[in-house]
Amino acid sequence: MVPFSFAGQEFRARTDGALYWPARRALLVADLHFEKASWYAQGGQMLPPYDSLATLTMLRDAVAATGADEIWCLGDSFHDSAGTARLPQDARALLNTLTARTRWTWITGNHDIALSGDCGGKVVAEAEVDGILLRHEAGAGDPRPEASGHFHPKLRLTLRGRHVARRCFVATPTKLILPAFGALTGGLDAHHPEILRAVGDGAQALVALEDRLLRFPLAA
Repeated sequence: MVPFSFAGQEFRARTDGALYWPARRALLVADLHFEKASWYAQGGQMLPPYDSLATLTMLRDAVAATGADEIWCLGDSFHDSAGTARLPQDARALLNTLTARTRWTWITGNHDIALSGDCGGKVVAEAEVDGILLRHEAGAGDPRPEASGHFHPKLRLTLRGRHVARRCFVATPTKLILPAFGALTGGLDAHHPEILRAVGDGAQALVALEDRLLRFPLAA
């Protein structure tokens, strides 16, 4: 994990896209998109139905590695609000174990705005925690410090003729967008105008490696 400061707080950026908040022993993740494959299957597009379990396994490992006892899911945790009913038994059992062992909060997103709390944890629209607003989508023009998801940012570069894409955080002094944590999620180029509109001037893409944090200016 790589340390960095945001809004007067110290965080640790993980290579899997999670964000650890040591002062609270909290783990922040965005855009898990549980049951995305089964949602597509309902329309006849068959995908391997293992995305929820894969994402939950990664999340379980992140909790174990950090010792987090507080979890904040920053929206679009399910690909649709009915996704909780489609969770396979093994995925549901793992999710129930995690929500029972931690203080778990679901923040609703545009995909799961009607999310119920039948998987454990608490469901809220947004929350302010130690001076930082936690929500799904960045509020353009809102001056309050906030952490959000929604855009699935990825940094795309061409290095020595090779195209490289890495999930990244997008940060300004008051905005922090987390990458998608889900196993079956795509990504939007961090230079995309909608991301830059949401965060304002002075944005950087932050790519977490095991031993350092790479920073790339994002020009409007």
